[in-house]
Amino acid sequence: MSITADLRQFVYALSDALDLVGIDDVAHGKRVGVMAAECAKTLGADDAQVRFLFDLGLLHDVGVSNTETHLHLVSEFDWTGSQTHCRVGYELLKDFAPLRDMALPVLYHHTRWDELQRLKVDDHTARAANLILLVDRVDATLAPYYASGQALRHSPDARAAIVRHSGRYFDPILVEAFLRASTHEAFWLNLEASALHNYLGDMARNALPCTLSHTELRQLARLFSQIVDTKCRFTQTHSLGVAQVARRLAERLGVAPERCEELEIAGLLHDIGKLRVPDHILEKPGPLDPDERLVMNTHSFETLQILKKIRGFEHITAWAADHHEAPGGHGYPHGLDADQLPLEARILRVADIFQAMVQDRPYRAGLDRDAVADFMRQRQAEGSVDATVTTTLLAHLDELYTAARQGETAATT
Repeated sequence: MSITADLRQFVYALSDALDLVGIDDVAHGKRVGVMAAECAKTLGADDAQVRFLFDLGLLHDVGVSNTETHLHLVSEFDWTGSQTHCRVGYELLKDFAPLRDMALPVLYHHTRWDELQRLKVDDHTARAANLILLVDRVDATLAPYYASGQALRHSPDARAAIVRHSGRYFDPILVEAFLRASTHEAFWLNLEASALHNYLGDMARNALPCTLSHTELRQLARLFSQIVDTKCRFTQTHSLGVAQVARRLAERLGVAPERCEELEIAGLLHDIGKLRVPDHILEKPGPLDPDERLVMNTHSFETLQILKKIRGFEHITAWAADHHEAPGGHGYPHGLDADQLPLEARILRVADIFQAMVQDRPYRAGLDRDAVADFMRQRQAEGSVDATVTTTLLAHLDELYTAARQGETAATT
């Protein structure tokens, strides 16, 4: 299996996923990307470097998956623990060849300029990382004012904050470039929602065509899934377990090998929309109340919104987004009936439910083989899961139970 796609569409999808972590502030990475690109132009960077810094801005917070960390990022100039998400982001990117060049700048994007000099970080990495830190801190300074449309009015405060930290936090050359780039209103107006949308559209026309093998697609999907599984300690490794169960189920049902590989990718991606769900709901150690359930149920629709922008991913997107659709039209987000759902989506639903019940959670132990078999038979009897898929799961229970638990081991290796 391989797919020819535009890598920039994957970058944008990742950026959209990361933006969801902010819950109400859903454009931090994009604003950082725009400011980094505009500063790079002022420095005389060529088009390729401008686009690289734009993409780096979009993905610089790839190691952030919880709302608490995001709040630190947009409300404090610096704080203890700011390096943690940098290290996580580095680990996510360093082994994925198409985005590997971003790994070191991400690692150092919260390291002060004077510390970068002490560490003797190479000049290219140091400047890229420090530019992202500079515009990232500009965005943090203005974060309280975007919703009210007052960012332009407060832009002198942001400029002054950067100047105060020149030479310590920021390379003086980059400070000067920022001051020149941000002199006029257009720099700040580009950060408003409508202009931001147009800016991203213009950048999207600079395609990055690439052919990704199944191994690379799986790495990319793992990158997505690790972000969402890290968000909540209750669901760590869930996506990996679902992917393994779904693929093995599909193989037992005689699905074509390439479709099995694609279904594994969909399993890794199915819960990416949970990044929009607040941490306190995901981590609630008990049943959700009706309002919390409504919020939780938005996640499959958000998965659709993130992935639908990737051309060539259409059926993988549909399977991932439909994993909570149920026979009889009683699922969500569209209420599709069984005859409207491809086999792969029905497999993914069964794998998702099964893995969740097998997996240990801090508020309950996972079900043993007999208990989970009884649970799945009950769901089958009430018509909430596909009968054929569930019968196949029960016929291979030992193998699939082990696969569901192996997700926990594989994620740590």
